[in-house]
Amino acid sequence: MLQISQLKLKLEQSEKELYKLAAKTLKIKEEEIKKLIITKKSVDARKEEVCYVYQIEVMVDDEEKKAARLKNVNVTIAKRNAYQFKPTGDENLEKRPIIAGFGPAGLFCGLLLARHGYRPIIIERGEAVEKRVVSVEEFWKNGKLNTRSNVQFGEGGAGTFSDGKLNTMIKDQFGRNHFVLQVLAEHGAPEEILYLNKPHIGTDKLREVVKAIRQEIISLGGEVRFQTCLTDILMKEGRVTGIELEHKEVLECSVLVLALGHSARDTFKLLHEKGMNLTPKSFAIGLRMEHPQELISRNQYGSRYDKLPPADYKLTHNAVNGRGIYSFCMCPGGFVVNASSEEGHTAVNGMSNHGRNEKNANSALIVTVTPEDYFKETGMNNYPLAGVEFQRIWEAKAYERGKGAVPVQLYGDFKNNRVSNGFGAITPNLKGSYSLSNLRECLPDYVSAALIDGIENFERKIKGFSREEMILSGVETRTSSPIRMERDDGYEANIAGIYPCGEGAGYAGGITSAAVDGIKVFEAIASKYKYPIFTENLK
Repeated sequence: MLQISQLKLKLEQSEKELYKLAAKTLKIKEEEIKKLIITKKSVDARKEEVCYVYQIEVMVDDEEKKAARLKNVNVTIAKRNAYQFKPTGDENLEKRPIIAGFGPAGLFCGLLLARHGYRPIIIERGEAVEKRVVSVEEFWKNGKLNTRSNVQFGEGGAGTFSDGKLNTMIKDQFGRNHFVLQVLAEHGAPEEILYLNKPHIGTDKLREVVKAIRQEIISLGGEVRFQTCLTDILMKEGRVTGIELEHKEVLECSVLVLALGHSARDTFKLLHEKGMNLTPKSFAIGLRMEHPQELISRNQYGSRYDKLPPADYKLTHNAVNGRGIYSFCMCPGGFVVNASSEEGHTAVNGMSNHGRNEKNANSALIVTVTPEDYFKETGMNNYPLAGVEFQRIWEAKAYERGKGAVPVQLYGDFKNNRVSNGFGAITPNLKGSYSLSNLRECLPDYVSAALIDGIENFERKIKGFSREEMILSGVETRTSSPIRMERDDGYEANIAGIYPCGEGAGYAGGITSAAVDGIKVFEAIASKYKYPIFTENLK
């Protein structure tokens, strides 16, 4: 296949025109093109003449000769790193591997273990996605929180109630990233995720995708147990020998994958008590900010914004107090959602459907906090879980200030440190109840100061960003795990047989990176243990 980059189409042009452009670039007739695949698509809005930019692969005869003859830097021989892995382990695995957690890391680790005959048992404290949606909608409607199945916990992990963004900064020299996208597309995600510059699925479609992956795992002999919580880990001589479920059932195992989400605080505490090496790490906290989607799209695209998909943004700034502030998990045309998982504590997140057709855009605007920050705030010097307690402090304040609802505030009032008493040109697009409040009382002073500094700076990049009627919601505390579960080069923890992975373990920061980390842990297991022959434990 020949790869051709920098092909441009006007907004009104059909993608069928790519055949004509490819033929012109290669100096051949259109009918000589045997196959054409779009591999990348992005929007170029740097000039008034907004256009789509493509990278494609085409199949023609004598590809190498044609590429050499053209001497065109935009025409090369396509080199795609297809994911390949063959298990090479030689140790016996007498018990089925167990995975705790069914977010992206657990999904992909479980899928590959199942595809290679290891028949994993997967436990998940939350519900299957179809039941989980009911529980979450009930919480948003009447405030009845299911602490075990909510926006944080349940099939698919926290990403199930998000925008379903799949872009990642990790390098893909082994083809794992593209493999993740292929699997998602095979299970019902839109094919466009394979080539869009910033692919996303949307919460509405992602729910069906994770269900389809679960069904494949089960069809291959895997087992998925929902509403099943890990309550203890059994060990002997520094090695895992089994787990306790719901304080009553014991499952023996010699391989335990901990694919926990970043909110599995009770399990973090259990692991600390069991002697697992946990390291406190930096993370970020802040607020969600809503703008009219039209304002964002018009700023990003210009006058033809309505001919393009809803625009996003990515903003960063170094505040005068030395803190970095940046946008995170931006959701075009989406909702702010109450993402709480503990009684008496409020946390928010963002969510979009695939169509991104809601009236408001929203994004987290967050500020990095370090272990030194939260050791000082909590008085828990060098305690690995001090970051969890720091999160809880501000979530409890948000719950109190919002009177159990999500506290919201106009930006102008946040800046002037006063409670809002109404809305202006924009109203919240929020899942769950909300209450006008003062969010300055829900964050450390240095975070609030950095947010104001950053929002004023972002006005220079997006006109109207800092208008006083824009809406803030709080608090955003679950941006990443506050700990890292230490593991060696073989992906094992200091407790032999335990494999931490994904976002909760501190090795990922989104759907794709968590899925890739789950794949890496599968590879580590399959490189150590040979194709298993199970006996009584298959039942």
